[in-house]
Order: sequence, then structure tokens, then C-alpha cells
Amino acid sequence: MRKAVLRIEDLHTWFYTFKGIVKAVDGVTLQLHEKEVLGLVGETGCGKSVTGMSILNLISKPGKIVKGSVFLNGDNLLKKTENELMGIRGDKISMVFQNPLTSLNPVFTIGDQLCYIIRIHNNCDKNRASIIAMKILHKVRLSDTESILKKYPHELSGGMLQRIMIAMALSCTPK
Repeated sequence: MRKAVLRIEDLHTWFYTFKGIVKAVDGVTLQLHEKEVLGLVGETGCGKSVTGMSILNLISKPGKIVKGSVFLNGDNLLKKTENELMGIRGDKISMVFQNPLTSLNPVFTIGDQLCYIIRIHNNCDKNRASIIAMKILHKVRLSDTESILKKYPHELSGGMLQRIMIAMALSCTPK
């Protein structure tokens, strides 16, 4: 029997509002094995994004993970400290956020943001990070990478921004 790379057991993420509790994720259990692809499909508001955010323990108030476990290679991510999670996010697991305009900082260029991530996770200087950034942008089929790195998020199309988010997630070579 193959061991699961990612295993979620009975995950419950709830949001506490003035009108009551919203049970955004209520009992999700799943497994993802090496070299498998798993898609979460459902209508708007069914909890797909909250499930993804819960996996990385990125839920903020008024939300709370109230029950369950998220195992990455046997380690329960929900038991990790924030410092421990910083070493896991990006290096071992990455997420492509749904809306790139809310994920990218409008006052920094694409190059500033992408190279920052690359420098942190690859321990390299600005020049090396820039070379890696251009290569990863080519991998997600963006051309004229030097020009893109100089642009701000509002200067690019939604599709280009989504590819940049994919490039950011891949740039750290997560498992």
C-alpha cells in the first residue's frame, strides 16, 4: 500500500460571525499520493478555498480550524508553530491562490515579488533570483520575461497574473 503524501482527516474549519457559525469545511477527509493529481470541485462557496487555506494553516479570525488533522509526509501541519510552518510553506507545499490581484502587492513590481520569494527559498542573490524568475516565467509560457518582471500587477491581464502565481508556487520547487 502506498503512503499518502498529503492526508486530511475529518477537517472542520468554521467561521464565527455575529449571525452564527458558518461551517465552511465540515468533515473533509482525503488522501493524495505521490504522482497523483487531486481536484476539488464544487460550486461557489462550498469550501474549496477554505480547505486549501486550512491545509497551510492560513485561516485567520473569525475563522478557526476546530477539528481534524492535516498530515504532510506524516507530520501534522496543524500542530506546527508558525516558525515551523514558514519552513514548510513554499519549500514542501505551495498553493496557487484563486485571485492573483488580492495575492500580489500593487506597489511592488512582479519582479520584486517573485524574486523575493525565490531569494528566501533558494538562498541566492538578486542576480541569481532574476535568472531563476525568468526561467520559471518561461515554464509557465510567458514571453518577454524581462518586461513582465518590471511591470506592476495592474499592468497585466488576469491570465498572465494567474500564470505568475503558478510561477511563484513552482519557484520554490515544492514536493
